[in-house]
Amino acid sequence: MTLHLVPIRSRDARNFVAMWHRHHPPPTGQIFAIGAADDTGTLHGVAIVGRPIARHYDNGHTLEVTRTATDGTRNTNSLLYGAAWRAAKALGYTRLITYTQAGESGASLRAAGWTVIAQRPARPGWTCPSRPRASAVDHIPRTLWEAA
Repeated sequence: MTLHLVPIRSRDARNFVAMWHRHHPPPTGQIFAIGAADDTGTLHGVAIVGRPIARHYDNGHTLEVTRTATDGTRNTNSLLYGAAWRAAKALGYTRLITYTQAGESGASLRAAGWTVIAQRPARPGWTCPSRPRASAVDHIPRTLWEAA
């Protein structure tokens, strides 16, 4: 099967993430999204790119791949990560980052040419009495990647 990139609307990308992502809901916002489809037009994966979650990376020149989701079709994530970086550069951004959780190999990121730039320890959480939050990533170490 040959995959190719396709444009995708925000709501369709969010619906795909809601259906296929293993541990996160769709992100709230985005700058752009990219789809990967086969020759019949069947969508096999999406990448959603938005502003960085961490405030100190949100400098106007950096974007973050906030979600990728696939139906398990081989090489889909690598295709999407590479395309996200090319699209971000074409829009004038100079940096693209993403995170993986402990236990995720990062094989798709390495295949797309990304490099590890930091290991982040598990955080105790963001909840506080004035603003309670439920997060699926609290207490999980993460790896920070950068497109190269």
